[in-house]
Amino acid sequence: MVTLPRTPAFSLEGKRALVTGGGRGIGAACAAALAQAGAHVIVSARSMAEIEAVAAAIREEGGSAEALALDVGDAPGTRAALAGIPSVDILVNNAGTNRPKPFTQVTEEDYDAVLGLNLRAAFFVAQAVAEGMVAAGRGGSLIHMSSQMGHVGGPNRTLYCASKWGLEGLNKAMALDLAPHGIRSNTICPTFIETPLTRPFFENPDFLASVLAKIKLGRLGRVEDLMGAVVFLASDASSLMTGTSMVIDGGWTAD
Repeated sequence: MVTLPRTPAFSLEGKRALVTGGGRGIGAACAAALAQAGAHVIVSARSMAEIEAVAAAIREEGGSAEALALDVGDAPGTRAALAGIPSVDILVNNAGTNRPKPFTQVTEEDYDAVLGLNLRAAFFVAQAVAEGMVAAGRGGSLIHMSSQMGHVGGPNRTLYCASKWGLEGLNKAMALDLAPHGIRSNTICPTFIETPLTRPFFENPDFLASVLAKIKLGRLGRVEDLMGAVVFLASDASSLMTGTSMVIDGGWTAD
């Protein structure tokens, strides 16, 4: 008789997860996905009203969630806040921003804003969470919200590409440092996702057409397209994955 292998669990029962930038869009969807898989989710962002609304919605549908006001741009403040809660098993390092401009028009203030949040803040959030994971000795999963623009270039995207290519390199090196502790690090790299924040850009028909010409599957991404990937990378189903990327781009980077 053949003994069949069992599919590793996608369940996150008993796990604690932190989602930064969790008050809306992709972050809120990640929080919902993790909660629906059984994790207790700590939804964080600067706006307490937004993250409490997301946490309340998760609880309303039977999940477990709390809100934690966090300004990830303040590294010492973030470290202090995270030291005040039990360590987490999962981080979704999602807080980010963009200032699309031609290269010759980018200012130092633009540079500091985009690289400061997308790379510097992501670095120090991951460091603080990883320190807690190492101390707890349970391993863990770090999931960084990168972009297809961490693998290609794009017009008016010098800052964004610099930050996401930097995050991709950070992810690989971080994975090497943390592997001895059983801590995995991976990125998710979406294409253009339709959210309340991005929707106004798609009202420009020329911009929308240029984007859809690159997405081979012929449609914009939805937050739901990322939810399965987050659960996969957070769960035992991806236990041999570290230092790599899940590119969810509708085929943008295939050519």
